[in-house]
This record gives sequence, structure tokens and C-alpha cells, in this order.
Amino acid sequence: MLLPVSVTLGVVLAVLLVFAAAVAARASLGRSREILVAGVRAAAQLAAVSLLIGWVVRSVAPLLGFVALMFAVAVWTAGRRITGNRTWCWAVVPIGAGVLPVVGALLLTGLVPVRGMALIPVAGILIGGALTATVLSGRRALDELAARRGEVEACMALGLLDRDARLEIVRPAASDALLPGLDQTRTVGLVTLPGAFVGMLLGGASPVEAGAVQLFVLVALMAVQVVAVAAVLELVARGLLYRD
Repeated sequence: MLLPVSVTLGVVLAVLLVFAAAVAARASLGRSREILVAGVRAAAQLAAVSLLIGWVVRSVAPLLGFVALMFAVAVWTAGRRITGNRTWCWAVVPIGAGVLPVVGALLLTGLVPVRGMALIPVAGILIGGALTATVLSGRRALDELAARRGEVEACMALGLLDRDARLEIVRPAASDALLPGLDQTRTVGLVTLPGAFVGMLLGGASPVEAGAVQLFVLVALMAVQVVAVAAVLELVARGLLYRD
């Protein structure tokens, strides 16, 4: 076991969470309360999932329902992070466009069987990656659009369509959402040993098998995130995803 489940672990987690919130407060980052709430929510949600996972993996119906719940929560979280108005629901497009084809291909080829212990971790990783890329690209794109509104209007004055003018301005900033995934892929094995690799080793797999699984995860994540960012750019450019 990588970490023993004990009182000591609980105390260390609580201290780290309070420390993170305190540093955020000291640096005036404005996220102290969010950090505390996120930590408490993570503990509660993981406890609930730990209790439910044994039941979920027994049959296909609850398994697919659990994956659908993961997807719905990701859409809601990403959408509300990007905008506070009703257009947040458009977050379903980048997350769905990135995740569904990849998961579908993995199921059709048999690389991932329709079993809980295989499908849930893979789907969770891909949905989480799409969520992150959608939030980062959406926020950056809309921030850039607001800050450089005059340049958008100048492009339109030169004859560009609304969509093309917006794309010219927001594309470079939104593409930065791909940097975390790219850096993780480029430095894997040199800077970090990601969770899938370590988990496979702890589960008894050989280093070659663990490396193959981790490579698959990283490449699949890049594919999902590229599609998500491209979809967000199109939504912003067409004026479907915006802020009031």
C-alpha cells in the first residue's frame, strides 16, 4: 500500500489543506474558501464513491449510469467556471466531442472492456482531462475577447466575418490550455511518474506493461484535449458561449 489509511494520514491531509488555504489568503489570491471547500468535498465524494464502487461494477446499467453522472458533473463544473449565464450548457459540446469518440473507439476495439474496474478509471481520466482543457481554453478565450474587443472590431472593419475576427484574437490564448498536457507528456518518466504508471506497478504489472498503459493514457488525453479546445474556440467564435 502506497499510503496507510490511518489517523496520521487524516491529520496530515487536514494540515496540508489548511496550509494551502492560509498561503492563498496570505498571498491575497482570493481562493482560500474554495480551497477548503474543494478539499472537504473531495473527501466526502471519495468516501461515497468508495462505498458505491463495489455495487456499480457488478452490472452494466449502474456502471453506465455512473459514467453518465461523471460526464454530467464535468459539463456543469466546466460550464459554470467559464460563464455565469445560461450558455454554460454549451460545455457539453467540447467535453462530449473529446471524450465520446475516444471511449467509443476503445470499447469497439476491445482495448477497454465494459467492466467497472476498467471503464470507470479510463473514462474518469479522459473526462477530467476534457474538463480541464475546456475550462482553461474557455476562460482564456473569453478573457481575451473582452480585453481586446477593439481589435476584434478592427478586424471586422477590415472585412473579416464575426467568427473569423474572434478566432484571430482568441486562438493563441486559448491554445495555451494544451500546455499542461503537453508538458506532462514531454517530461513523463523524467520529471514525474504519473498515477496510472505507479498504480499498475503497485498492482503487480511489469514496468513494460505499466509504461504502455501510461503512454496510452497520455496520448488519449492529448487527443481529447485538442478536440475540446478546438470545440471551445468554435463556440466562442460563433458567439454561442459568452459572458454577459
